[in-house]
Amino acid sequence: MSGFYQRLQALEPRRQQAFMAALCERLLPNYGFYCQALDAQGAGHGNPRALRAILDLVWERLAVKEAKIDFALQAEKLAELAPGEEDDSFGARRASEAVAALSALLDTLQGEAPEAVLEVSRASRGGIRAFIELTEGEEDGQRLAALVRDHPLMADENDFQDAALEAAEGPLGRDELKALRRLGRNDGFSNLGLSPD
Repeated sequence: MSGFYQRLQALEPRRQQAFMAALCERLLPNYGFYCQALDAQGAGHGNPRALRAILDLVWERLAVKEAKIDFALQAEKLAELAPGEEDDSFGARRASEAVAALSALLDTLQGEAPEAVLEVSRASRGGIRAFIELTEGEEDGQRLAALVRDHPLMADENDFQDAALEAAEGPLGRDELKALRRLGRNDGFSNLGLSPD
């Protein structure tokens, strides 16, 4: 894995941003899922469309370098969309990961954030690890580590991040960005294999 992270850190900022944007695409449905659950309880909080709009602006900047977008303002809007700290549910933690990943991406668009790309990569894998722990209920640390390593969701995530990194290392014109975005959208399924629809 260390070779993977070295390659990630070696990317120029725009390429790192494209990689992170693709990962954010896969994290977004988890946020939508959380908001749906809250709506069902009549405790509406969050706004998946607002999150989507912020990520769309990131893709616009990646495609059109001259696009004038106030990412400091977008970061303020994003902060208001985060789940409340008092909510420690599994869904809230995954929704918070989506917000944090997008926030790290916005940080890179406003200046230096050298660790952001690693944070987003690890957050996506971390959410899957938490999901496997929750669903498999394995207490033994070694068995759990093996379970996580060999789990189809983790294999899928590793394949996805490898593909996203390869794409980010290659040409990044409009068509390639569209293809990377499609890859990230994953037919509407999140990194946890969940779809809000």
